[in-house]
Amino acid sequence: MVIRPLSQGDRGEWARLRQALWPDDLAAHLQMVDRWLAGDPTDVVAVFGLDRQNGQLGGFVELNIRNYAEGSEATQVPYVEGWYVDPDLRGQGYGKQLMQAAERWAIAQGFGELASDTEIDNEHSIAAHWALGFEETDRIVCFLKKLDGPNLNSPNLNSPNLNSPNLNSPNLDGLNSNA
Repeated sequence: MVIRPLSQGDRGEWARLRQALWPDDLAAHLQMVDRWLAGDPTDVVAVFGLDRQNGQLGGFVELNIRNYAEGSEATQVPYVEGWYVDPDLRGQGYGKQLMQAAERWAIAQGFGELASDTEIDNEHSIAAHWALGFEETDRIVCFLKKLDGPNLNSPNLNSPNLNSPNLNSPNLDGLNSNA
């Protein structure tokens, strides 16, 4: 097995692995992979795969550069967006090799940190991160509220209201509360 950067020929296998990690519509994963292969690194700037050397992949690690990572003071941090090894290859050190490739890539780019995350109840992944030298920096619960109103899918980022909201506006009742 060899760890290597992914390329055009890995399209289907990469999408398969993404779907195994994030169960979703395979077409959505293929669309993301196609964007990346076309040079549009929207959420991923580097990808390494575990090559089974039979035309199949056995795992992958996707990396991005984020402007923020919990526990880091850096303004740019390489971030593990996805890390997966097929079940039949787990426990053999391949996940570690993928993460080491991510570390080497980050160092080659001039970074001194590598950040990652996992679901709060994914004890296997948490243990794997600890075993590889990651330090837990935070545990959070994230929230999202769907809003009702006109033009919600096309925000006007140049609106003067976006940069200096009128905190006394009746539409913002409760904004100043400590609730």
